[in-house]
Amino acid sequence: MQPTSLRQPRASLSALDWIAAAYYPVAFYFCLLMFGLGCFFWSVPAGLLYRILPRRSGEAFGQFMIMFGFRWFIGLMRLTGVLRVDFREFDRLARERAIVIAPNHPTMLDAVLLTSRLPRVVCITKAALWDNVFYGGSVRLAAYIRNDAPLPMIRRAAQAIRDGAQLLIFPEGSRTARPPVDAFHRSFAVMARAAGAPVQSVLIEADSPYLRKGWPLFRRPQLPLVYRIRLGRRFEVGEDPQGFVTGLEAYFREEVPGQAPR
Repeated sequence: MQPTSLRQPRASLSALDWIAAAYYPVAFYFCLLMFGLGCFFWSVPAGLLYRILPRRSGEAFGQFMIMFGFRWFIGLMRLTGVLRVDFREFDRLARERAIVIAPNHPTMLDAVLLTSRLPRVVCITKAALWDNVFYGGSVRLAAYIRNDAPLPMIRRAAQAIRDGAQLLIFPEGSRTARPPVDAFHRSFAVMARAAGAPVQSVLIEADSPYLRKGWPLFRRPQLPLVYRIRLGRRFEVGEDPQGFVTGLEAYFREEVPGQAPR
């Protein structure tokens, strides 16, 4: 017979495993439900406010409310144990203005994580979101920028930066298909150069394949999700945007490790 002191840790571990297996699915889908409800119930009044508020005050209020809503959602994920992430380094950007924030893009959760810490940020968004019942009103009020017309997109983004906003844009254009990063597009460098703004690189590492390309929203991954967000180097675009883009992509390939799904 084995000593009692050796059997008890096994029984305790088994009980913890059972509790975690029962708890995490409930916590995960509860968080998704709260996110969907929060987006919907803000998008509707935001669409109305877009029509009646003065442009400048409406933009600032809309951007703040998106940050507030996303921060509440990320806080809920952390409180329930679904997510682990350290924002202390990234939070140094919260008070900066007239800057381009350029992260890599491993998962669809990246934009929510980063926007949740930036009260005065403008994002480049897919045009389809503007007619989406969950997001349309909020992105209109916040004066986010549609990606369906390249030249107007660049002009509006450059003007927003000159007005003091932070521009959050993913140089890859969409989520990474082949880690560590996909090829970078040139448009973000053109925006930064037109506005005379620096480019702050942000390095995101995700330990989970959740919401990478091809991963459905409602397919539950192994939990908790663990993210690492680091500030990289800050760059000036210079006279050669394409050369800058090539160099920045090489920098990301050196700094971001290949991330194998678990």
